[in-house]
Amino acid sequence: MLKDIFRQAIEAMRHNGRRTTITIVGMAWGIATVVLLLAYGAGFGRAFETIFAQFGTNMIGVFPGTTSEQAGGAKAGVKIRFQRDDVERIQETVPGVIHVSPVLWKSIPVQNDLHTYTWEVDGVTPELQEIMNMPIEEGRFLSGADLQQRGHVAVIGSEAKSKLFSGMFPIGQKIRLNGISFEVIGVLRPKMQEGDDNINRVIYIPFNTMGDIKDTKYLDGIWMSFHGDHKAVERALRNQLGEAHGFRPSDRNAVFVANIMEQLSQFRLISIGLQALLLFIGVLTLGIAGIGLMNIMLVSVQQRTREIGVEKALGARKRHILFQFLAESMVITSVGGIGGILLAFSVSKLVGGITFYSAIATNATGADIYLLISPNIVIIATSVLVVVGVVSGMIPAIQAANLDPIEALRYE
Repeated sequence: MLKDIFRQAIEAMRHNGRRTTITIVGMAWGIATVVLLLAYGAGFGRAFETIFAQFGTNMIGVFPGTTSEQAGGAKAGVKIRFQRDDVERIQETVPGVIHVSPVLWKSIPVQNDLHTYTWEVDGVTPELQEIMNMPIEEGRFLSGADLQQRGHVAVIGSEAKSKLFSGMFPIGQKIRLNGISFEVIGVLRPKMQEGDDNINRVIYIPFNTMGDIKDTKYLDGIWMSFHGDHKAVERALRNQLGEAHGFRPSDRNAVFVANIMEQLSQFRLISIGLQALLLFIGVLTLGIAGIGLMNIMLVSVQQRTREIGVEKALGARKRHILFQFLAESMVITSVGGIGGILLAFSVSKLVGGITFYSAIATNATGADIYLLISPNIVIIATSVLVVVGVVSGMIPAIQAANLDPIEALRYE
């Protein structure tokens, strides 16, 4: 039964080949638009994920500020100072924290035999490599032994390497930080860098050794990695530091918290909103193609009115006529859908990457927008196509099924 219905549908399509071809092209264009718009939206979201991922997403930085609320009899305007005890306190009392690293920084002269620059030097512990996702391109990162022995060793950024050593092999070479000799033990892999950002010029040395350059009693900041709910971790962090330093946890100026996951969540909401908008635009485009299909099917019903009357006179029921025209509509929709998805894949391959973050940052081609068509996108687009095809084909099919056989046989 179904086989006969689909055979009739295909024969009807062949009989009106030009009209059918135009309709199929319209459906293919509509579904290709939906797929490509969804792929663009997904690529936009992936670009932001890549930007954040280079620094690590499950991490929080906390930096001392000045109180703006009274607490426990103390007036506002008290300067908060972090010490090494705060690092241990965070590690032991804040749930979900994995690694913690104190940070001290200072801009000082960085020299070798040929060049002199003024760059930022950070005193850190080995845990910072895990916290901030700092892959090594050459050599190694700081170790626990370097920290304990107050080793005069340094890990340099990729731009620092190129400016100091040009094409020379940097590992084992000597540099002077504020006039003090350090051995280069590692070079970091390049990170995305905007304009004059110094991220690839920073020099990292053991925290204890930083005492030769700057007083280490008070910390400039603390970075930590964590697992679990980022809001709960930040809340616990503020509570513990507020209790230790005598400020209200609600006082946002007492300590400044850089919650990377919070920022990423906001960008994810923007990405979801964009994808919803693009899906809406794609559905409208496909809907226009569906209207074209509906009009063609209505014309087909009108042209085949006498044929429908003959079928009903021979015993065909309403559902038989309904399925006959609905099958013709779904065959056109299916052929157009397959062609549209193939077209979308071809366009995505030809387009490749669309310039996005690399327009304003170096080493950022990985954060450009790529039209990568995932199975989920194909499933969503196919679902929309099926709905449009059924709705567009159902109205003409119902009209054909409800024709009076006597009136249909009289139709000229």
